Amino acid sequence: MTNNYLVFTDLDGTLLDHHTYSFAPALDTLQKLKQSYVPVIANTSKTFAELVEIRGALQLETPFIVENGAAVYIPTTFFKLQPKDTKYQSGYWVKEFSQPVEHWVDLIKQLNTSFENEFDHFANMSIEKICDATGLSEHDANLASKREYCEPVLWLGDEQTKKLFIQAAEELGASPLQGGRFLHITGQCNKGIALAWLLREYQKQTGLIDCQSIALGDGHNDIAMLEEADIAIRILSPTNPPPSLKRTEGLITSTVYGPSGWAECIDALLFS
Repeated sequence: MTNNYLVFTDLDGTLLDHHTYSFAPALDTLQKLKQSYVPVIANTSKTFAELVEIRGALQLETPFIVENGAAVYIPTTFFKLQPKDTKYQSGYWVKEFSQPVEHWVDLIKQLNTSFENEFDHFANMSIEKICDATGLSEHDANLASKREYCEPVLWLGDEQTKKLFIQAAEELGASPLQGGRFLHITGQCNKGIALAWLLREYQKQTGLIDCQSIALGDGHNDIAMLEEADIAIRILSPTNPPPSLKRTEGLITSTVYGPSGWAECIDALLFS
């Protein structure tokens, strides 16, 4: 049965086109999933503010995972019971896996003395600079700037110095994670940990104990999610090779980019 799945999906470069952020090629497949009662759960580096808007465009009313697994937001209408160790916030139950962003901004300030002029970061960047770095509109860059749990770093120096920076951040308790454009400074969290927690909660609350997870992603920060899922789908990227995984079973790779590859693989897996 197709309704015995949860679909966890990265957004940028996966469900959203890397260059245009369009999801048009996946619309028909999203509609089929909705009609089949298969929840589609965004699992992304994006912020809560961004997800509220994107979910509206995608017509999703399901839980979502923000800032590379730092927190899971569950609409209070999705489960009958509030999951343990969650807090209520504006119509959502929130499971947090990381310290707040202020903790990481303070940590980055400590690193600035040793790595001066080697990087910039969101809390230090104007909306205009974020637009330049991301290609986002001013409106979307403003939403992206509303970080709650992790701080994106724009690396300006060479790769060797970047390795030293990552090592120094780790020594201060951070878990740096390379995204498509930014190095994310956050806590001991990732998309895989958040996926596993939400899948267990879904199985417990629905009684669908054999429900399986499908994960789709295109980048390095998707590896933990792709390794954790029952079925991993790598989406081809126009800018980087498919993420390298340890697993060899339950692994699918698209033949086309972005949302077209997303639709290709989900259709073949669930609707062919």
